[in-house]
Amino acid sequence: MDALVEATARILVKEGFEKASTNRIAEVAGVSVGSLYQYFPSKEALVAAVIDRHNEEIMAIVRTTLREVADLPIEKAVRKLVTVAIDAHRISPKLHRVLAEQIPRTGQLKDVEAFNREVQTLVRTYLESRRKEMRKIDLDVATFICVSAIESVAHNTVLHGAEMLSEKMVKVLVEETTRMVVGYLR
Repeated sequence: MDALVEATARILVKEGFEKASTNRIAEVAGVSVGSLYQYFPSKEALVAAVIDRHNEEIMAIVRTTLREVADLPIEKAVRKLVTVAIDAHRISPKLHRVLAEQIPRTGQLKDVEAFNREVQTLVRTYLESRRKEMRKIDLDVATFICVSAIESVAHNTVLHGAEMLSEKMVKVLVEETTRMVVGYLR
């Protein structure tokens, strides 16, 4: 199964969704098409597995980071969260770009929404613990705005390609996004 998921990811990056047929995936994975169908009923199911694996990689990083920043003041925590969000999106940026285009085709939006809900819950818990550092604000709204802003910057950084991924530009994006989010919260 791992070989099939990995082969699917490689084909998506190198050849695109349209060329990722079950025959091609089986060939790259070194298995028969019949074996492929024992595990996955379609190309879309394979792409869904790639999406799940990619999202799990990102969520593992996000969960760890949110545990690490639990006791940090808002400015330090937000800077770390922005940095990690951009770094997490930089894991296989070409794959991330392809998956962003393909998620609607695979019907996996519900899984992505589940990850988003988990992130919202974790961030809200952090913000609740830092109430004294923040202006009087609705925590649900603040959580939504903070997560959306950070996710949008991280996601669009990857989608815009190499010019946005230079170390210098990433530092600027981290600083400016941190300033924006902290300014909003205070």
